[in-house]
Amino acid sequence: MPGRLSGKTPTIGRLLAGLCLAIGGLLNLLTANAADILLTGADDSPGMRSFAAALSERRPGDRVRFEALANLPAPGKLPRDTRLILLDPPSLDWRLQDAQGPPTLVLRISRLQARQRLGSALPQHLSLLWSDPPLERQLRLIRILLPQAKRIGVLYDQHSEFLIKELRQAAAPLRMEIVAEHWDDINDSRPLQSLLKNSDVLLGLDDPDLYNPKTVKNLLLSSYSRQMALVGPNAAFVKAGSLASTYSDQNDWLAVLDRLLDRSPATWPRTHYPDRFKVLSNPQVARSLGIEQINEASVATQLAEGVSRP
Repeated sequence: MPGRLSGKTPTIGRLLAGLCLAIGGLLNLLTANAADILLTGADDSPGMRSFAAALSERRPGDRVRFEALANLPAPGKLPRDTRLILLDPPSLDWRLQDAQGPPTLVLRISRLQARQRLGSALPQHLSLLWSDPPLERQLRLIRILLPQAKRIGVLYDQHSEFLIKELRQAAAPLRMEIVAEHWDDINDSRPLQSLLKNSDVLLGLDDPDLYNPKTVKNLLLSSYSRQMALVGPNAAFVKAGSLASTYSDQNDWLAVLDRLLDRSPATWPRTHYPDRFKVLSNPQVARSLGIEQINEASVATQLAEGVSRP
């Protein structure tokens, strides 16, 4: 008996040793394949760090960290294999100072913010993930909630004027007409009043010069005095008193990042709208306009499927 046991011992030992080597090799391989993901922003806030922590939980095999913008070197001095994620406009300004550096995802940037910084150009090392909802989706939201609305009133200024052509292109297949008014002085209500007379519904663009705490009262009271709905421009305005909007929350953005980070940076899209989104409505406003209760989840599903029916 003892001889038989001693004869098996080296075999078991070799197996255990081989297993340890295999596990060690696998761990080394996983470590070597781990991506270095760096998130940065000028505002070193609990919210930003919480977002980075949530992304880290989704990607346990990667090295995910947040670093305040003030603590970083010039972009060109960061390792090329870093995957850089910018969380606010100041971090984009910092990134634009240096053409060198790692591939970069610019998270939650609006079309206007990008236009002001980049014009119509788009550097190859940047991938812009838009924060404002797609105009075509907002139009289809109107079609679902207000199927009789054909004339879509839109206020714009010098910064958001470039969106009007895109809006008209998106409206044509839906048989909608864009009625646009230039509003360069928020203290002058004539453009708004003219728009209200010639439109069936107002669509808000994500232009902070026009839609802000100073204008919200005038916009909402003027539109609802005519029993006219305002759709958009974002979730914050819905809470303030607009009828509804599509939007993407933190979980939606995390899902987008998780999917993109699985891909090679060379395949990242130059611009991208989150394909995950939700619908937010204001029930009190809907009731005051005589609109039936809005099933937000159902409407979001219709929009995701490309369906626009009452």
